Amino acid sequence: QVQLVESGGGLVQAGGSLRLSCAASGRAFRPLVMAWFRQAPGKEREFVAAISWNGGRTAYADSVKGRLSISRDNAKPAMFLQMNSLKPEDTAVYYCAAVYSDDSSVFTTRADYGYWGQGTQVTVSS
Repeated sequence: QVQLVESGGGLVQAGGSLRLSCAASGRAFRPLVMAWFRQAPGKEREFVAAISWNGGRTAYADSVKGRLSISRDNAKPAMFLQMNSLKPEDTAVYYCAAVYSDDSSVFTTRADYGYWGQGTQVTVSS
């Protein structure tokens, strides 16, 4: 089993920044593909960003490209989401997700991930 715990959410004004963290524990972290998803009230959970186990490959939703940046530190082990130029439409609960894959894959579909955190709330005021 892998346990994922998100932190770093909060309330920020439009144009501001936040840095989310996802701490992992349990089984080995290295072969894990990691991702961020988000869910706004009344909407489906949607893909935000993903990173391969070695950090060599990333993927982003079109709506966040150029503003959000995913990274990881396998020594900690943890994953991060640097969020800049935030918009009110970024308001959501942000979830950390993981799945084991020992190649350089990234996955963008919710069904691909078997491990999930409890989420952290991000609220962007206009």
